[in-house]
Amino acid sequence: MRATYFGANGWQLGFSNLNVLLDPWLAGPLSFGNSPWFFESRFLQDWPIPPAVDLVLLTQGLPDHAHPPTLKKLERSTPVVGSVAAAQVVRTLGFTQVTALAPGQSHQHTSGAGGPLTITATAGAAVPGQENGFLLQHPDGRLYAEPHGFLDPTLPPRKLDAVITPVVDLGLPLVGAFVRGQTVLPRLLERFQPRWVLASTAGGETQDSGLLPKLLWSRGTMAMAAALLNSCSPQTQLLDPEPGRCYPLIPS
Repeated sequence: MRATYFGANGWQLGFSNLNVLLDPWLAGPLSFGNSPWFFESRFLQDWPIPPAVDLVLLTQGLPDHAHPPTLKKLERSTPVVGSVAAAQVVRTLGFTQVTALAPGQSHQHTSGAGGPLTITATAGAAVPGQENGFLLQHPDGRLYAEPHGFLDPTLPPRKLDAVITPVVDLGLPLVGAFVRGQTVLPRLLERFQPRWVLASTAGGETQDSGLLPKLLWSRGTMAMAAALLNSCSPQTQLLDPEPGRCYPLIPS
């Protein structure tokens, strides 16, 4: 199992028989509701679309997860598995192999030799509608990803190889924290005893403008997350991933 970070929520996950894009924002501007006055962000350098994409996973239908300019660069025949809201987005864009999963539902994706990838949707953030996390199980490894730090209370304890999660809290005045990475990290360590924690959501080199960045507050640091792991889960390695670098995640 391999993982490459692009920044924000975007990852490429590599298994022996398939390449998966998770919440890819790779190229073009990011804004919400076509309102750049509120928020617009651009990578200092766009990422090329990977040459072989076998599957796209989308945790949410919001554009920082289901990013239309990036999705438009993909073949419309590429299989997509996503939340109900994300499935609506990609169907509108013309994708033809779309599977919508509500929390608790599963889908098995098979691509050549190497065994199937079983994808189970878990309850994620409500932003505002119910979105997803994903539990991925493959002969190459087992991984959990949820980009806002919302852990499904019905998900039973199990030992996983890796967890993709924010490790800081992000919030807005009056709204409170909408990303709860610092808050959820101790529970993720207890629930999954992962070999790796891959810090996500707040990384990458971007140029931001608009009202939102001026209001945004954060709580927690990478150093605080590392101290937590050292004290209560010393077997777990924290990765502050360098965008563009591929990390091998050998199953325990």
